Amino acid sequence: MHPLVASLEGSLIVSCQAYPGESMRDPRTMAQVAAAVQEGGASAVRSQGLEDIRQVKAAIDVPVIGIWKDGEEGVFITPTLDHCLAVIDAGADVLALDGTTRERPDGRTFAQTVAAVRESFAGPLMADCDSLESALIAADLGVEIIGTTLAGYTGSRPRTTGPDLELLAQLVDRLPETSVLVAEGRVHTPQQAADARATGAFAVVVGTAITHPTSITRWFCTAVEDAAGTELG
Repeated sequence: MHPLVASLEGSLIVSCQAYPGESMRDPRTMAQVAAAVQEGGASAVRSQGLEDIRQVKAAIDVPVIGIWKDGEEGVFITPTLDHCLAVIDAGADVLALDGTTRERPDGRTFAQTVAAVRESFAGPLMADCDSLESALIAADLGVEIIGTTLAGYTGSRPRTTGPDLELLAQLVDRLPETSVLVAEGRVHTPQQAADARATGAFAVVVGTAITHPTSITRWFCTAVEDAAGTELG
């Protein structure tokens, strides 16, 4: 097992992202958020966008898992070989990319993309998968980290309220011992993170519930508004 990957066992990885048009959509802000979650114990940071990756890398001492989101539909998480190479060039310690079987914008298959990346990058790869099928394919290709990132977002599986523990359990049973399984997607509470780990995840990724105050504020607003007029007891 790659030493970097081994260091993540039993830990929390935090995704630090903000979306276009939001007040926090600034690489400097994301670097500060990354530094803050490292202080809280994050073992690694998942960072989106080339300048974010550069600034986050300079701000923290833990590994940076880099992605580049380009587009909003289909394959848009580090979707092409050019995106992959740019993320690596920006300084990512781990390259994360869409690990589904869907068609990619540059016409390459996932297998072809992985093979091309391996020609120049010796670091670990992370496949953002959506199903048992895509995860097994990624594992067969030797991808070091298998994430459940896209489960519930591609139509291959129903979207669960929290993390897809059923898929996690399936992957624990079916993935080879050489693959590392990371739970990611809709982990919104400490209990859900613990449940994912107890199900067999090697590590757990949390994003929105830690680093996206707009969403967190909406959750609380909705709870307060829904409680209006109710009485305890």
